[in-house]
Amino acid sequence: MAIIEFDLLKPGRNLVVAPAGCGKTQLIADTLLHYSGDKPILILTHTNAGVVALRNRMSRAGVSSNKYRISTIDGWAIKLITTFPKRSSHDPKIVTGITPDYTAIRSAARLLLKEGHVSDILKASYSHLIVDECQDCSKLQIGIAYYAGEVLSTTLLGDEMQSIFDFGEDRLADWNKHVLRYFALLGELTKPWRWINAGSEKLGSWLLDVRKSLHEGKGVDLRSRPDSVEWLKLQGDGSDIERLLQAGNVKAKNNGGVLIIGDSKNPRSQRLFARRIHGAVTVEAVNLTDLVKFAESLDLNTSEALETIAEFADQLVANFGANQFLKRIETLIKGRAVKGANVAEVIALEFLSQPSYALVRNLLIEIQNLPGVKVYRPDIFRCCIQALNNCDATTSFYEAAIQIREQNRLQGRPLPRKAVGSTLLLKGLEAEVVVILDGDSMNAKNLYVAMTRGATKIVICSKSAVLGKEI
Repeated sequence: MAIIEFDLLKPGRNLVVAPAGCGKTQLIADTLLHYSGDKPILILTHTNAGVVALRNRMSRAGVSSNKYRISTIDGWAIKLITTFPKRSSHDPKIVTGITPDYTAIRSAARLLLKEGHVSDILKASYSHLIVDECQDCSKLQIGIAYYAGEVLSTTLLGDEMQSIFDFGEDRLADWNKHVLRYFALLGELTKPWRWINAGSEKLGSWLLDVRKSLHEGKGVDLRSRPDSVEWLKLQGDGSDIERLLQAGNVKAKNNGGVLIIGDSKNPRSQRLFARRIHGAVTVEAVNLTDLVKFAESLDLNTSEALETIAEFADQLVANFGANQFLKRIETLIKGRAVKGANVAEVIALEFLSQPSYALVRNLLIEIQNLPGVKVYRPDIFRCCIQALNNCDATTSFYEAAIQIREQNRLQGRPLPRKAVGSTLLLKGLEAEVVVILDGDSMNAKNLYVAMTRGATKIVICSKSAVLGKEI
C-alpha cells in the first residue's frame, strides 16, 4: 500500500506546496485509489493539457473513473453558470463569443457559490474538492475555490515558482495574500520522483537546487550543469535558425516524447518551427481562435470564398501553398492546364460552381492527402472538419465551430509525440526531452517551468550562460 504523505481529504481549506516533478499528481492518484466514499471527488486544474495528464495518470494508477470528476476551473465555471443561468444571471454572450469573457464567467461562478445558490447541489454531487496547479489561479479562481470550500473540504496543490499565467483583466492571485492566508499549509513535497523514476535523479536534484536559486533571484549558470543538460549557445545572427532547427530535431531515446518550448508571445514563430521540424505539431490554445475566425469569415456566396479556404488550409499544413493552388485553379478554369486536375482541384472546381460546406470539408481533407503535405496544426484541422460535419440547415458553420470549441475545452486533448508550444500551453506536461528555444527571454518562473518538463534531457538555446537572474 502506498504511503500517502499528506491527507488531501482533510476537513477545511488546505494547501500542499508541490515543486515540479515531486509527486503531486501521484499523490492525487494515490489519494483517489484509496478513497472509498460514495460520491466522486471533484478535481479542478488550470489547463486542458493538465486535464489530459491527470486523466492519464488516474488510468495508469487503476483509479476507477467513478471516484472522480476532472475539469479545468474555467470549464467547470462555464458548466456551473450555464446549468443555472437564472441563478447566475449572466449574459450568454460571455460564453458564446469568439473569445469568452473569462473574467465575467469567473465572477458569475464565484457569486453563485458565494451566495450559496448551489450548495445543496455541490453536497449531493461531490465529496471533496482538489484544486491542482493553484499557483496559476487568478483572484476570482481562488475565490471560486474558497467559496466551494464553504461546502466541500478543499485542498490546493501548487508551487509559487510555477505561477506563469499572470495576464488578463483578472490578475493572478497573490501567493501570500490570497493562498497562504486562507488555506492552511499542510507541508511541501521534496522528492524529485519524476527524475528518480526516469533514472536521472542527479538531474532532478540539480533542478531542485535551480528552483531555490531562481526563487532567490540568483538565476542559473549553464556553465555548471549536469551532463543531461545541453547548452546550445546562440550567436544572435542568421545562423541561429539552423541551430534552433537542429535542437528541435532531437529524438527521445526511449520514445518518451519531446516538448519544444518557444516564445510565449509569438505563436506564429512556434508554428513556423512546427512546419520545419520533422514530426512536430503545435499545441493549440483552447479558444481555437483561428478556427472560430475562419468560420465567422467564410461566406460561401462571395467570390473570395475559395481564397479564404485555401489561405486557412495554408495556416494548418506545410508544403501546400495557397497562392500556387489558386493559380492552378485559375489555369484549369481557363483551359490552359497541361496536366489534368487532381482530386483536390476537382473538388475546388466543383465548389466554385456549387459551393457548400460539405465541399469545404472534402476540399480540406483532399488538401491534407496531397503528396508531401504535413498537417502541423492537427487540433485546428480536426475541429474544423468536425464543425463542417455538424453544420446544417439549422446550425451555421460558426455555431458548429463554437460548439466544437466548447466540447474541446471540456474534453482536453492527447499530447503528440513531438509538441511545439509555449510554457503556458505545455505547463503541467512532461516528456523525456525538453527543448527551450529562447532561454534569454524567459523570466525565472517561466524558465523553471520550461526546464522541469524534461525527465532525462534538457536542451537550452540561449546567447547568455546565466539565465533567469532577477535584476
